[in-house]
Amino acid sequence: MKPQVISENDLHAYVDGALPAARLAEVEDWLRGEPAEAARVEAYRAQKAALKALFDPVLAEPLPPELASFAERPAVDPLPAAHAGWRATSLLRLAASLVLALLGGAAGWLAHGHYAAGERLAQGLPLSHQAAVAHVVYSPDVRRPVEVAADQEEQLVKWLSKRLGAPVSPPRLGVVGYELVGGRLLPGNSGPVAQFMYQDGSGQRLTLYVTTEGVGKPETGFRFAREGAVNVFYWIDGRFGYALSAGIDKGELAKVATAVYDQLEKAK
Repeated sequence: MKPQVISENDLHAYVDGALPAARLAEVEDWLRGEPAEAARVEAYRAQKAALKALFDPVLAEPLPPELASFAERPAVDPLPAAHAGWRATSLLRLAASLVLALLGGAAGWLAHGHYAAGERLAQGLPLSHQAAVAHVVYSPDVRRPVEVAADQEEQLVKWLSKRLGAPVSPPRLGVVGYELVGGRLLPGNSGPVAQFMYQDGSGQRLTLYVTTEGVGKPETGFRFAREGAVNVFYWIDGRFGYALSAGIDKGELAKVATAVYDQLEKAK
């Protein structure tokens, strides 16, 4: 019997519940003999659930009046058949115009709550939301949660500092039970940002998101946000914006955030 060939597409379809029954049984049988892959699939499930929790509140918002009016507008009586050619061309043009208008309106509608809420680090989504999304995307990853691992910390610091145009360094969090896993470079609203990842003895991960997009904005004390299943403490200090994200209790995360803040202050 040929060994089963289970692709990455199969695994993602499995997580999405999109496999036919026969293939589903094959994938489940294969996963029972591959504990590492089974753990990765569970991480995908957790990631999917966290992203859903993060964005469901936006999807649940009611349509604004401008968009609702399109849905409620009665259908227009058909034009005479003699004008069918002109009608088809005009309708295509009208449809294209409406699509562009609706996309613009929908984008504004989906983002308006975030742009208007609280302080904005830069034009775009708030710092807390950016950090939470990055945390949800990368922290469950089993194979490659970071681009550069902690055993290459010196190279990591040099690389991220060069790309951000300012010196950045990961705080030491061993006193609160977390060790550095590594870091990566991410796109921000208007430039690169850094993400440092930490993990405790139980495998719980947290991420520190560091950006220079807050340059010129007033400094802030700790602010707290709950983004879906992710808790975030964030603040602006000098030329940097920081956001610490994790799926842990607010009180525990506050202790870690205080340790991060204290170290950053001493390093000035």
